[in-house]
Amino acid sequence: MDNAYKPGSLSLMGAIAMGTGVMIGAGIFALTGQVAELAGALFPLAFLVAAIISGFSAYSYVKLSNAYPSAGGIAMYLRKIYGHSTMTGVCALLMVFSMVINQSLVSRTFGTYALQLFDAGENSSWVPILAVGLVIVAFLVNISGNKVISSLSQLTAALKIGGIIAFASATLWAAGFSFEPSMGTNSEGAIPGSGFLAGVAIAILSYKGFTTITNSGGEVKNPHKNVGRAIIASLLICVVVYLLVVFAVASNLSLDQIIQSKNFALAEAARPAFGQYGVWFTVLIAIIATASGIIASIFAVSRMLAMLTDMNLIPHRHFGMPGNIQKHTLVYTVVLAATLAAFFDLSRIASLGAIFYLVIDISIHWGIFRNLRQDVNASGAILLTAIALDIFVLGAFLAIKGSSDPTILLIAGLGLLLTFLGEHLFLRKHSVT
Repeated sequence: MDNAYKPGSLSLMGAIAMGTGVMIGAGIFALTGQVAELAGALFPLAFLVAAIISGFSAYSYVKLSNAYPSAGGIAMYLRKIYGHSTMTGVCALLMVFSMVINQSLVSRTFGTYALQLFDAGENSSWVPILAVGLVIVAFLVNISGNKVISSLSQLTAALKIGGIIAFASATLWAAGFSFEPSMGTNSEGAIPGSGFLAGVAIAILSYKGFTTITNSGGEVKNPHKNVGRAIIASLLICVVVYLLVVFAVASNLSLDQIIQSKNFALAEAARPAFGQYGVWFTVLIAIIATASGIIASIFAVSRMLAMLTDMNLIPHRHFGMPGNIQKHTLVYTVVLAATLAAFFDLSRIASLGAIFYLVIDISIHWGIFRNLRQDVNASGAILLTAIALDIFVLGAFLAIKGSSDPTILLIAGLGLLLTFLGEHLFLRKHSVT
């Protein structure tokens, strides 16, 4: 089946569904407990602050997508900003890595929630097995073509958003609509200082899915307007949904309970009011949300890798596989996501994704400010504010992780170094005149 780019094959609603599909799949189910562990009782506020910072970040992407919509999305934007350079290749690859990291995060969340239906611990070997299985299923859906992906994204987006709103409304009702965290007896000192900003850094990952919309810009109808509209609409939908859910969780579980069940906090939050039936319902919604999130993200990443290949920024080998470049990059994406899902836990996956994404975000804002501000009619004040916010949050996050998990900083630093060296050597050997 031909899987090449098809202009106009994604509607505005399809693009919005894709963005919310990736964001809600990762943000709510995978990250609520992770953010609470870092930010303490203020974790609902951490999601709100993360939304504000993501709004400043989205400004750059909206301006770029209105001016240069393309199937390459961020890869094309980076070339506009930095030209055919090592900086373009490094930032594009880091975006790919952060999105694939997000896929492994969501797929492990799928495994963790699915096991709540059975008498199996969260550290069971079934978690990576189920995670890898979900990635394989997402691959099979993606080779079915754009129409299948778009229709499935819209259906699952409606199901999971409706289900999550039902979960939040029911659990808030059970808690008397208090909108107040139940701190618990062992949580008096659980509100950290700089840990709040570290929680914000992780929470930002729950909004980064809007960037996947830009990678399908060339396939969205009326892209000069609809890509930006899809980004804004996706963010607004997710802000409302996230705040409903985090207040519902905070109102039904003490902080220490949230941290104890951090990898499946939503399922646990439904238990006090609705027992095992509430857990089953939440797990079902989690399965739908995470599965659709993986499908949408793999769709976007494979096309970004194909564009990088077309731009002669990365090497390409077909390894005897039939089909076109898009199918090959789809396989590469799936293999990398499955590998990460099999060997990394949720906390380290989230940390690595946050570091890479914030570095990319800063690079894009700065590049627009220096080289493209007039061309895309962007405000310098907003760009500098976005940079300052990202640096502030990233600095706090690195400080916290430096004391609690220095290994992940070593992995991130090594990843950045190898990406830079590899891209520099590749472009030196494959210069384009």
